[in-house]
Amino acid sequence: MLTLYHYFRSSTSYRVRAALNYKELDYELKAVNLVKGEQFDPEYLKLNPQGAVPTLIDDGFVVTQSLAIMDYLNEKYPGNSYYPDGLEARSFVRRIAQIVSCDIHPVNNLRVLKYLTNELGVEEKQKIAWYQKWIHDSFNSVEELLKMNSFHKEGGYCCGETLTIADMCLIPQVYNARRFECDMEQFPLIQAVENKCLLHPAFIKADPHTQPDTPEDLRKAV
Repeated sequence: MLTLYHYFRSSTSYRVRAALNYKELDYELKAVNLVKGEQFDPEYLKLNPQGAVPTLIDDGFVVTQSLAIMDYLNEKYPGNSYYPDGLEARSFVRRIAQIVSCDIHPVNNLRVLKYLTNELGVEEKQKIAWYQKWIHDSFNSVEELLKMNSFHKEGGYCCGETLTIADMCLIPQVYNARRFECDMEQFPLIQAVENKCLLHPAFIKADPHTQPDTPEDLRKAV
């Protein structure tokens, strides 16, 4: 049994849940409430000294960082790979995955937003503007990549007709973008990918609003 320490609304946790679901792996979820600071509990820090989610435990072996977890899962459990065939196609999906995980997420995650408001005294309106700027800049790049590359077909996933790591990183970030009232109408290709992905069982099961630790006021019927 795999164990995933996660938070229901964490985009990095969301992408790993989608990966586990796509591979049809059984796993146990253990909640780490980031808002309450449970990621800094001494017992949790023994597993993940960074004080972040997600953390995966596989038969006693601990893996942290979402992309490292996803690569680990793909190598150990090769069925239903979320990397496409072909060097160029794999490079394409990695570009999208890394735009999200390396350019957007580091400047827009919870600890950065808390630092802006708590330590620097940034007002809520300014915080939202900060979030939206980095979404806008990077989603522009993703939209252009989808438009200019033959790997993406209209009405399909980011690359071809199967889910890839690009989708698993992009869709949780779109979820966050909507939470922070980003204008998604200017990204029609990303929206089309989102619409297709959200119909896939891997994403339906990974939905932040259906997790065991989802608060009742945010929960929706499965």
